[in-house]
Amino acid sequence: MPEEIFDIVNERDEVIGQAPRSQVHAKKLLHRAVHIFVFNTAGELLMQKRSATKDEYPNCYTSSASGHVSAGETYDETAPRELEEELGLQGNLTRLTKIVGTPENAREHAVLYQLTTEATPIPDPGEIESICFLPLTEIDNQVVDHPEHFTPPFLQLYRWYRQQNQQPD
Repeated sequence: MPEEIFDIVNERDEVIGQAPRSQVHAKKLLHRAVHIFVFNTAGELLMQKRSATKDEYPNCYTSSASGHVSAGETYDETAPRELEEELGLQGNLTRLTKIVGTPENAREHAVLYQLTTEATPIPDPGEIESICFLPLTEIDNQVVDHPEHFTPPFLQLYRWYRQQNQQPD
């Protein structure tokens, strides 16, 4: 299987070139990614534990589904594809926010989407070690107690999400 080709982008998310995945990661070049938070109707977030074979952040917890935007593809084209490939799910995704790529988040400009569904996810065993639905309060505690167990892009997006969706006391 040929290596994935990514668009290399600048700080304004404008395409300035293309390179294979391995070079983009090795040289820490700015590139694009999508993340999807999948919720059940009880408000629990589907968390995935990344496979041990992943080239970045193996065995870490991350968004329900996530992936790189391939060269020539848009964020909005990538998100449903990644959702289907990683979890076997489909649905109407809501675009929530976009974060700028920094060294703290793997140099990825990332767009976050949300889906609420009761469909049963079917995780791709090549990508995902395990999945589980968790209440946000449990994730809050884990993020504080063990941030090293999560991917940096997830932590940034999750903190943004919780700031936007705080429950009144």
